[in-house]
Amino acid sequence: MVRDSDADEPITPRSVLVTGASSFLGGYLVARLAANPAIERVVAVDSRIPSKDLMRRMGRAEFLRLDIRRPAIAKAIATYDVDTVVHAAPSIMDGAEHSAAIKELNVVGSMQVCAACQRSPSVKRLILRSTGMVYGASGSDPAMFAEGAPARKEPKSGYGRDLIDVEGYVRGLARRRQDIDVTILRYQSMLGPRIKTRIGSYLSMPVVPAAFGFSPRLQFLHEEDALAAVEHATLNRRPGTFNIAGDGVVSLAQAVSRAGHVRLPVAASMIQPIIGVLRDGALPAMRAGHTGYLIYGRVLDNTRMRTEFAFEPKYTTSQTLDDFVTRGKTSPLISADTWRDLEARALVAATALQ
Repeated sequence: MVRDSDADEPITPRSVLVTGASSFLGGYLVARLAANPAIERVVAVDSRIPSKDLMRRMGRAEFLRLDIRRPAIAKAIATYDVDTVVHAAPSIMDGAEHSAAIKELNVVGSMQVCAACQRSPSVKRLILRSTGMVYGASGSDPAMFAEGAPARKEPKSGYGRDLIDVEGYVRGLARRRQDIDVTILRYQSMLGPRIKTRIGSYLSMPVVPAAFGFSPRLQFLHEEDALAAVEHATLNRRPGTFNIAGDGVVSLAQAVSRAGHVRLPVAASMIQPIIGVLRDGALPAMRAGHTGYLIYGRVLDNTRMRTEFAFEPKYTTSQTLDDFVTRGKTSPLISADTWRDLEARALVAATALQ
């Protein structure tokens, strides 16, 4: 849900190019933009072909299969006279384990996109899908991360490090081309019944390894709110850097319990190897950046999201978790019927003893 703002009128882009069109966020954004008759042209870009269902949803959008690490992205921007670029290609939520190839896609690909925007006289706006992982996760973190307060110990590797570099390139573009409005959206951990993310796969494990003696605070962003936020950024002039997150927090123990699963307390140093044993191919092995998050958690301050970005999520953290459990692919280790049967037996036994 978007709140009205008297200060800034909606600016409907004429020609929009979206990278990462085979991903959930990029693909469904293309579908939403293509359904907007006020937008003249929507161009979807990815090196991978989207699923048949996603391609069908994209409707009138034009799909280009190209690698953003190559100069072809500049040709596409020029050919379609693009005025708005939504860079959703950085690999953050994919199930693949972080690797040199993914780093190259994230960093080199983003360099090419920024270079193409800089050379194009038609581009006036760039929206980057970033992540809260840029803040890192450690025992010295503040209660909430605001956009202007970096982590005391920034990520040295992995997805968080990639996006720190990517954000740097985007800000460099803004300095060199001050006529281009740049919007950076730092998404909190996403959950939903359709999207596949690492935290979703982790919470779907019947037995969930958790660091003994730690109670990390978690904050979630619903997949629908994630889509609505990037659509809002595309249709409205909102330059700046913004945390995008649902209200409220839950502890890891609460999240596991509400999913109907069992928490397995283990030494913090053992989380990564134990997940590697239990995941059964469903979850990539955790790297240091991910295990830090599972030990310390991460909460983002979403004040600027409301006051400057003028966006209001429909789902709180708690509601997002409940929707993920209710409509997602996770199933409780002990079903509700089993719990009710055990309660009934206990009640019968207690009555017999009276």
